[in-house]
Amino acid sequence: MSISIKVLGTGCPKCKTMTSLVEAVVNENNIDASIEKVEDIMDIMKFNVMTTPALVINDVVTIKGRIPSKAEVLDLLCENKPAKNSEGNCCASDNCC
Repeated sequence: MSISIKVLGTGCPKCKTMTSLVEAVVNENNIDASIEKVEDIMDIMKFNVMTTPALVINDVVTIKGRIPSKAEVLDLLCENKPAKNSEGNCCASDNCC
């Protein structure tokens, strides 16, 4: 099961930086995730976000108005990763991603 990630932002430099950072964390750690860039202001407002960039993981706003560190993004993604399935996929709780 994949993690759903949305980066909310209208295309400003900070929004682009957050998108690149999230993509890097996902790729560097082989995280099964879909990343969507949401730039339409009406769609952003549906998340009750007035300051961008914002990071939404599995439809929950986790960060807004700032650019997080890679470590913070990794922690948030690991917290929201699906539990280990019967095939042994996903990370162990002591060594995520």
